[in-house]
Amino acid sequence: MAGLCRLICWETVVASLYPFLTRALAETLVDVLWFIEGSDDDQIDQDDAVKVMEGVAHTLSTLPDDQRQELVALVAEMADAETDPARREFLEEFPEAFGLVDDES
Repeated sequence: MAGLCRLICWETVVASLYPFLTRALAETLVDVLWFIEGSDDDQIDQDDAVKVMEGVAHTLSTLPDDQRQELVALVAEMADAETDPARREFLEEFPEAFGLVDDES
């Protein structure tokens, strides 16, 4: 019984902390990709930028469905709250651009 309590208590602690970590990581990832997207040749080599963006897209496309859906929801919340039109557009296009949703064509 004590083992069950430890498992349930641990899951409660992890479940209550996980959304904050997920959101922080999602926001950080978006910030880095937004920086790369908007960088010019003086800031970052464009070939390297493309490699990074493609690498992120590949990694995100391999996430399990529930994690991809969670990230899509977080990015949608971020887009809804965004006041910069260019960044908002980037956020709205993020799920498809980075392989989180299937191409609907």
